[in-house]
Amino acid sequence: MPVQRLNHAVLYVRDVGRSGAFYRDVLGFETRHEIPGKALFLVAPGSRNDHDLGLFAVGDQASPSEAGTRSVGLYHLAWEVETLEELGRLRSVLAAAGALVGASDHGTSKSLYARDPDGIEFEVGWMVPRELWGDVPLQTAPLDLDAAVAEYGADTPSNSLTR
Repeated sequence: MPVQRLNHAVLYVRDVGRSGAFYRDVLGFETRHEIPGKALFLVAPGSRNDHDLGLFAVGDQASPSEAGTRSVGLYHLAWEVETLEELGRLRSVLAAAGALVGASDHGTSKSLYARDPDGIEFEVGWMVPRELWGDVPLQTAPLDLDAAVAEYGADTPSNSLTR
């Protein structure tokens, strides 16, 4: 099965209105289709998908996910941005929303980690263009975004966008 890319993700959330507002207001997703109070289908700006993110309501009584602490399950989703400039802009937006929980330099990618209103973690990252990988180690180190911009440029397209 030669997978080309992830087409969409679906999340169970307590309140689709609250979660939808977060993904629209903070990350810029747009509503594609809605079943009021039950489901919301969102698309990222510029996407050619029918939807990139589906949200399904399970109600306020739902307990937090125990994935990674007491059960197996998905750790996080990762979305790619076009430039380090956009990553820097999102760092400010996520911090202002109180959602930013971390930032890492993985060598071949520069990443921010955040949580949505239900505590579901996600990653937003910029991939170093493959032709610039050289001997870049795969790692998890603190992200120095200013150093990354100095090395790669603020508007260099992400790896998957330079193919």
